[in-house]
Amino acid sequence: MISKPNIDIHAHFYPEPYLKLLAQEGERFGIKLDRKRPKEVVIDIKGSRLSLGPAFTDLDVRLKEMKRQRVDVHALSLTRPMVYWADAELGLKLSQAMNDAMVEAHTAFPDRFLGLAVLPMQDIPSSLAELERVSKLAGIRGVYIGTNINGKDLSDPEFLPLFQRIEALRLPIFLHPTQVIPTERLKPYFFYNLIGFPLDTTIAAANLIFSGILDRFPRLSICLPHAGGALLSLIGRMDRGHKITEECRQIKHKPSAYLKRFTYDTISHDPGMLLYLIRLVGAERVMIGSDYCFAIGYDRPVEVVTKLAALSRADQSRILGSNAARLLKFG
Repeated sequence: MISKPNIDIHAHFYPEPYLKLLAQEGERFGIKLDRKRPKEVVIDIKGSRLSLGPAFTDLDVRLKEMKRQRVDVHALSLTRPMVYWADAELGLKLSQAMNDAMVEAHTAFPDRFLGLAVLPMQDIPSSLAELERVSKLAGIRGVYIGTNINGKDLSDPEFLPLFQRIEALRLPIFLHPTQVIPTERLKPYFFYNLIGFPLDTTIAAANLIFSGILDRFPRLSICLPHAGGALLSLIGRMDRGHKITEECRQIKHKPSAYLKRFTYDTISHDPGMLLYLIRLVGAERVMIGSDYCFAIGYDRPVEVVTKLAALSRADQSRILGSNAARLLKFG
């Protein structure tokens, strides 16, 4: 029996062409690059510093790390600072640099790397043009979108043409928080990440549900990071709101009925919560993610699943790779 590959759907990548463009043109938008230390790139995002080691940028280092982690395939994606902070012209150039680098990685290692395309969402015509271009490129198997775009929710009518085209192309969407609710209360204790990122995922998912986007685009496939954020914990409260508030009843079903319209990664950091997610939405809707290779993520994403003794071998196999292979049309 041939074993199926373990596929990590949440693996971040910062290719050199993207970083070079960031260094050349980012400063006028408050983004700076610091390469003073060997084997480290620091992105200064308006005073917030993001440190990147070689594993983020070097495919050879990444492949060695993947072997150690028992991960066969990475679905590559960008994250902070993304491209939305730039003007339309630079946003498109950054997106193209990232997307072309992921295609190059896939071409060099077709059985190891796939790409989740970045779009300059601050300019929908440019996004539609880039979507058409990348949809024809080797290795691009999904679209990677922030949970909000410069503070604008994904339920905004501006994004409807883009969702319509993504649905028609049958490309899955992978959401990821890059900007959180601006509040001083999230500044201490790493709260912007510990609380802000999962909360922003929850707000994005709730907007997609309550706005009717999921009703309007029934074949749109959307993956939520960080095991859905706080969505599962709040879904009962959302169902109650649907029952008692007219504003919340503009959708075809109660909110909990939409949980299975999403897929989810495994990054919960709590075995009990992960099992609850799997039991609620089904093992066929969950895929391994590591948040590679940030410290907040999983260093051993495969073991997170194989250590769940309550899961059958068949369900473990689905989560480790079969689900992602089907979604990403791999193999």
